[in-house]
Amino acid sequence: MNTTSTKYFSISYTLYDITNGKHKLVEKTSEDKYFEFVSGMGIAIDAFEQNVKNLNTGDSFNFTLAPAEAYGEIDETQILDLDKTIFVRDGKFDEEHIQENAIVPLKNSDGNIFYGRVVSISEDKVRMDLNHPLAGRDLLFEGKIENTHEATAQEIAKWASILAGDNENSEECKNEDGHHCCHHDGETSEHHCCHHHDKDAGEHQCCCHHK
Repeated sequence: MNTTSTKYFSISYTLYDITNGKHKLVEKTSEDKYFEFVSGMGIAIDAFEQNVKNLNTGDSFNFTLAPAEAYGEIDETQILDLDKTIFVRDGKFDEEHIQENAIVPLKNSDGNIFYGRVVSISEDKVRMDLNHPLAGRDLLFEGKIENTHEATAQEIAKWASILAGDNENSEECKNEDGHHCCHHDGETSEHHCCHHHDKDAGEHQCCCHHK
């Protein structure tokens, strides 16, 4: 197989957190929803892609990634104390959705959605961890290549559309870990939690938009 070509992959895998000798299940693909991506488009983390790029349909894999190869080390500057007023809905703090360990979608100044985890809630602050949930973790991937082939023009175009946010089936707010999700749209007067992050200046500003 030509390993330099742009390839489509459909992969089943089980992911474990093996930090400090533990072996904790993080996630597992289901038979009706494999992990799909086209190589070279930045969909999969680079180290994952490098470990599977030369495999063929039916091949199995088993590899570990250190934090530097996966989601990075924990950055303490990305743990912030945000004003509780940001998370007010209908005049009251949104206790239903803003709970410890809830994954909350936030929006930056460019309109991009990213996620933070609620660490703790005090009288006037919400401590939010903006690090990736798997930052600082050693990861073990075990799985199988269900299908791979040279990517078609249609597959490349599909993923380019998804990455550009143009896919009509894409979901802006996903709650893959089963946590409460605080991002409301529609006709009701519900809030967006918006996080503006000027990384170069090291400054953070938050706002709340109401509809």
